[in-house]
Amino acid sequence: MTEHLVFVTGRLAKPRLESVVAALPRERFTGTIADAGVKVAALMTEEIIRRRVTLPEGADRVILPGRCRADLAALSAHFGVPVERGPDEIVDLPAHLGLAGRKVDLSRHDLTIFSEIVDASRMTPDEILARARDLARRGADVIDLGGLPDTPFPHLEEAVRLLKGAGLRVSVDSFDREELARGARAGADFLLSLNEDSLDLAFETDAVPVLVPVRPDDLESLDRAIARMRAAGKPFLADPILEPIHFGFAASIVRYHETRRRHPDIEMMMGTGNLTELTEADSVGVTALLVGLCSELAIRNVLIVQVSNHTRRTVEEHDAARRVMYAARADGALPKGYGRQLLGLHDKRPYTQTPEEIAALAAEVRDPNYRVAVAQDGVHVYNRAIHKVGTDAMAFFPDLDVATDGGHAFYLGGELTKAELAWRLGKRYVQDEPLDWGCAADAAAEDTTAFKEVGHTLHGRRPARAPDGTE
Repeated sequence: MTEHLVFVTGRLAKPRLESVVAALPRERFTGTIADAGVKVAALMTEEIIRRRVTLPEGADRVILPGRCRADLAALSAHFGVPVERGPDEIVDLPAHLGLAGRKVDLSRHDLTIFSEIVDASRMTPDEILARARDLARRGADVIDLGGLPDTPFPHLEEAVRLLKGAGLRVSVDSFDREELARGARAGADFLLSLNEDSLDLAFETDAVPVLVPVRPDDLESLDRAIARMRAAGKPFLADPILEPIHFGFAASIVRYHETRRRHPDIEMMMGTGNLTELTEADSVGVTALLVGLCSELAIRNVLIVQVSNHTRRTVEEHDAARRVMYAARADGALPKGYGRQLLGLHDKRPYTQTPEEIAALAAEVRDPNYRVAVAQDGVHVYNRAIHKVGTDAMAFFPDLDVATDGGHAFYLGGELTKAELAWRLGKRYVQDEPLDWGCAADAAAEDTTAFKEVGHTLHGRRPARAPDGTE
C-alpha cells in the first residue's frame, strides 16, 4: 500500500525538497509539499502551521523539518493524522523514511557494563557514592570497587552497603582474598577475580565470581575452575584476560575465541581497559572493535576502567557501542548506518549542500545578515553583498563589514572557526548549532517545542533575524 506523505517546508528549502521527494519510490510513497508561507522552514510556529497548511485528501502522515519547533501531539490532533519531526537536513530524508535498508533502533543491548572505581580505597564512602551515581548516569550497570595492593580499605563494607542502599549493583575487585570475603559479606553482587587456587571463596558466599586463569596463558586452569562451578550448579562469569598490545594481545584474543568454542553456553566477561587505557589512540574506535568482538562471541559483560584522560568518555563509548552492535547483529548486518554516536572526529556524510546549491541560496539573499555554510570546497560566507569561499576562518575578516560591531564580529569569529574545523575534519556543520561529537561529548538538552533563547552577542540589542539559509 502506498503511503501519502505531506512535507511541510519554507520557500528556501522547497526546491531541494522537491528533488528529494521526486526521487522517492512511487510504489511506497506519494508526496505532497506544503509551503507554510515562510521563507525559513525553521521559523515556522505551531500557529503558522495550523493556519496556513491544509492537508490534501488521503494524507497519511505529516513530516515537519527537523528544526521546526512545535508540539507534535497538538498538531496530530489538529490534522487528524500523525505529525512527526523529520531530519534536520533534507539530504537525510530518505534514511529517515527507512530507505537506507533498515529502521534503526538503538534502545536495546545485552552487554552489562562493570565500571571500576580504581581508587575506591582512597575515597570516602560519600565520594564513592557520588562517583558511582555519576557512572550509573553515564551508562554503567555495575559499580566495581577496586582494591589497591598494600592499601587498606577499612570502609569497604560501608561503601558496599551505601551503594546497595542506593539501588546499585556492586562488585568488589581485589587480589586480597580477605578483602573479597568482606565485600561479599557486606552484600556485593560479584567478586573479581577468582582462579582455581582461590575458588573456595565462591562456595562461601552468594556473590557471583568472575573466574580467571592462574596465568593468562594457562587456559586449562580456567577450564578446571569452570568445571568445578558447573558441577556445583553455581553461577559464574569467565574472563580469559585481555592483554595489552605487544604483551600478549593477539594470543589473548585467541583465548577468548577458544573459551567460547569449549564452553558455548557460559557467561563471559572481557576487561577492555588493558587496550583502551594502554593504547594512546582515540578510544572510541578501540572500544567499538572490542565490543564488536564481544558481540560475535556472545560475551555479555565488560569490565571498564577510566584512569587516562584520553578515556574519560569510556562509559559513554561502551554504552553507544553495545547498542550499535546489538542492532547490527539483530539485523544480520555490518555495523554501518546505525547513527553517528561512534563517529567523533569525522562524519560519513559531512556535506549537506553542494557549492552550487549554496550559490543558488546566496543569490536569493536580500538582507545584510551573514550566512555560513560548509561544502567540499571549503567554508562559504554570504549575504546580499558578498559570497566568499575559503579555508581559513581569520582570512574572511577583511571582507566582512563588522569592524565597528564587536558582538557581530565575535559571533562570526566563533562560527567561522567552527566551520573551518568542520571542513578540515570532514564533520557536518550547521550555523548556530554545536558540532556533533557523537558519544565523545554530551549533547545539549533541547526543547523541541520552543525556539532557542537569544544568543549572548544579542543580549541588550534588538534580536537579529535568524539566518535565512537555515532549514
